[in-house]
Amino acid sequence: MGFTSVLGYAHQLVRERVQPGDRVIDATIGNGHDTVFLAELVGTRGAVYGFDIQEAAVAGTIAAFERRQAARDHVSLILDSHANMAAHIPASEHGKIAAVMFNLGFLPGGDPSVITETASTLAALRQALSLLRPRGIITAVLYPGHPGGDVETKHVETWAAGLSPAEVQVLLYRFANKPQAPYLVALEKRNHPHDSSS
Repeated sequence: MGFTSVLGYAHQLVRERVQPGDRVIDATIGNGHDTVFLAELVGTRGAVYGFDIQEAAVAGTIAAFERRQAARDHVSLILDSHANMAAHIPASEHGKIAAVMFNLGFLPGGDPSVITETASTLAALRQALSLLRPRGIITAVLYPGHPGGDVETKHVETWAAGLSPAEVQVLLYRFANKPQAPYLVALEKRNHPHDSSS
C-alpha cells in the first residue's frame, strides 16, 4: 500500500477538523471535487463558499453535484477571484471559517493557459488565514511541474515558512525524490499565541 496522495491527505486533514454545520471555503472550485467533499462534510446546516474565475468551472461544479446527487442549497458558487473572497463572506462569519481548500494550477480539461497567479494566490491565502477560526485549517495543493507553477509554488512556500509559529502551524507533505510532483502546504491556526499544543 502506497502513501496517501497529496489530494487524499488534504481531504484527511480537513475531515478531521470540519463538523456538520461549519462554514468552509473552496478557493478554487475547478472541477468541483473539493466543493462536493466540503458540502457533504458540513451538511445542509453548514455553508460552502466556492470561488473560480472561469464559468466552465462553475458549470463543471454544478454538474459534479448532479452526478453525485448531492445537495447544494447550502453552496454558494461565486464567479470571482479567490483574492476577493473576504468581500463575499458575510462579516458575521469572519473569524469563524473552519477550513479553506486551495487546489492551484489550471482547470483540468480547461484552458491550460489560464492558471492561478502568484499575486492573487498570496492575497487569497492571507485573507483565508484572517477568516479562519482558531484550529481552522488551510490546505493548498501546489503544482511546481507546469510553467508558472514553479514560481507560484516557491512564493507560497516562502510565505508560509515566514509565518509566526506562535500563531500558525505549517506542514509540508511532499515526495522528496519527485521535485516536480504536486505537494501540499497545510496551515492550522492556533487557539492563541501561547497555545503550544498540536
